[in-house]
Amino acid sequence: MSTKLFTFKGGVHPPTNKTLTQNVPIENAVDPKVVVIPLSQHIGAPCDPLVAVGDTVKVGQKIGESKAFMSVPVHSSVSGTVKKIEQHYVPNGSKVNCIVIESDGNFEVYESVQPKGNIEDLTKEEILSIIKEGGMAGMGGATFPTHIKLSPPKDKPIDVLLVNGAECEPYLTADHRIMLEKPELVLLGVKAIMKALGVDKCFIGIEKNKPDAIEIIQKAVEGQEGIEVAPLEIKYPQGDEKRIINAITGRIVPSGGLPMEVGCVVENVGTVATIGNIFKTGMPLIQRVVTVSGSAVQNPKNLYVRIGTSYKDVIEQCGGYKEEPGKLISGGPMMGFAQFTDEVSVIKGTSGILAFSKKEADLGEPSNCIMCGRCLEACPVHLQPYKISRYSIQKNFDAADEFHAADCIECGGCSYICPSKRPLKETISVAKKEILARRRKVK
Repeated sequence: MSTKLFTFKGGVHPPTNKTLTQNVPIENAVDPKVVVIPLSQHIGAPCDPLVAVGDTVKVGQKIGESKAFMSVPVHSSVSGTVKKIEQHYVPNGSKVNCIVIESDGNFEVYESVQPKGNIEDLTKEEILSIIKEGGMAGMGGATFPTHIKLSPPKDKPIDVLLVNGAECEPYLTADHRIMLEKPELVLLGVKAIMKALGVDKCFIGIEKNKPDAIEIIQKAVEGQEGIEVAPLEIKYPQGDEKRIINAITGRIVPSGGLPMEVGCVVENVGTVATIGNIFKTGMPLIQRVVTVSGSAVQNPKNLYVRIGTSYKDVIEQCGGYKEEPGKLISGGPMMGFAQFTDEVSVIKGTSGILAFSKKEADLGEPSNCIMCGRCLEACPVHLQPYKISRYSIQKNFDAADEFHAADCIECGGCSYICPSKRPLKETISVAKKEILARRRKVK
C-alpha cells in the first residue's frame, strides 16, 4: 500500500459528522409488512411488471423487467401477495409505477436463487449476465446500470478499476461499515468486476479518516495480485468519479467525457460488495445498507433494509424523530434530495436518510455576492460558479453554456463555501438542466 495520500485540486472540508454512526455496526432492519417497490430505480427505461395483482411472489423473484438496453430488472424483497400496481413518489421527487406487496412473513426464497459458482470458472459474458440479472445499478446514488458500465465499446479499452470507498459525504457511514464488516464480499466483487473488464489493476480508494477500514481492506487484499489500497486525503467531493480518477491515476477525464475515455471504470464499494453477495448467494439486489442519521433522529443507525421499505418505517426503527424535522434528505447533505414526505420507499440508490432539526436546517437568507472568489477555489471542476449562477438567474442559458455549466457535478461545494449563502448549486443546476434539454432536442 502506498504511503502517499492521494487528492485533487479544489474541494471543501465540511464537518464530517460521522461520529453519530461510524462505530455503529450494521443491524438488520425490522422486516416490513408491506413493501412498495418502484419499477424504475435506475437511470434508463423503467421496467414493465412481470406480475399481476393477486399473484404470490417469493424473495428474489424477478417482478419487473424492460427490453430496453439501458435498464435493469427489479426483484421482490419479501414473499407475499401483490396487492396493487400503482404510481407512488420516489426519493428523486418523480412519480413512478410501483408494485405493492403484502408480506406473508415467511420470506420464502425463489427457487432460482442459487450461488453462482467460482468466478474463475465463469466467462466474462456469464459474469455480466449475472450482474444484470441481479438488478445491479450504482448504489452510491447514481443508479447507472452496472452491466452497461462494465461493457465499454471496443475502442475504449479499460486498464484500471477504481473502487470508491471514500464516502466523502458528511454523516454517511454505510460504506465505511460495509468495508469493516464485509471485506470478503468487497474482494469477491472486485474479482468479478476485474474479470468482466479484463483488467489486472484495481485501486480501492479510502479516505484516511477511516483507518480501520484501510487496515481491514488492506489485510483482505494481501497477496491478491494487482489489487491495492489507495489512501485518500479527507476532502469533499473526493468520491466523485472524475476526482478519484485524477487523484489516484493522475488522468483527467475530458469535459463531457466518461471515465472510459481515460481507461478507467469506477464503482462504489457498496455496489462492489453487493455484486460479491450475488455471486456468493445468488440473491439479487433486494437489500442495502442505509445510514439513518441527523440531529432530528432519536438513535442514528446503519440498517440493512429491504428495498421497498418506507422511510417512515426505517426512521421508526431508530426511535423515531426527536422533534419535528426541519428537513428530511435522501442521501447525503451535499448531493442528496430533500423530501416532502417520509412515505417514500428505500430504493437501490438510497445510501442515507437524514433528518435535521428546524434550527439546523435554517440556512438563513442569501445576500449579495461579494466577489470573494471562494466558490472558484472550491469548485473541483474549475468552473466560475458565481458567474454561471448569475446567468442562470437571468435565464441567459447561452452564456451559462459558454461557461461550461453542463460540466457542473452538482457537488454543492460552492454553495457550502459561499459566505453570502447564495444558492449557487441550485441555480447552476437549473441552467445545466436547460442546457442538456436543449442539446437533446438538437439530437
